[in-house]
Amino acid sequence: MEAKTAEASKTIMTDLVLPSETNPLNNLFGGELLARMDRAASIAARRHSRRIVVTASVNHVEFNRAVPLGSVVTIEAKVSRAFKTSMEVYIDVWVEDRESGMRTKANEAIYTFVAVDETGRPIAIPEIVAETQLEIERYEGALRRKQLSLVIAGKMKAKDATELKALFI
Repeated sequence: MEAKTAEASKTIMTDLVLPSETNPLNNLFGGELLARMDRAASIAARRHSRRIVVTASVNHVEFNRAVPLGSVVTIEAKVSRAFKTSMEVYIDVWVEDRESGMRTKANEAIYTFVAVDETGRPIAIPEIVAETQLEIERYEGALRRKQLSLVIAGKMKAKDATELKALFI
């Protein structure tokens, strides 16, 4: 199976924040943003694997900035690392200023997807080739994030988390 670039999975979704999607403060509901991020990330994961993909976990979400009613929101998702059957997808959320058009990063998230066959069984996927400095940083951090998640979930013993141990030794 031939490795693919992270760029090949890049998915960009742009949309408006409508009144029915906002809370009493007229900001986008967090759950609505999570759903949008999940859709963008699943497309990125599918582009990489060319398989059916399922969301395995939402590993990290930062709601750093409110997204007001009427905002133009752009979600960018890209596979940051592929493992045997799973892949980490990094998501950046941008809000566009109505007057200047300047984009500001509002939020980010990391989701994990698993590629499956038609019966729902995990299936092997290609590796990722990180090219840019940001892609390399995210690629290198992905194994640490995976090991930390496995340790917290009780699926890996802390002594076996080689990447995490390397941070402290």
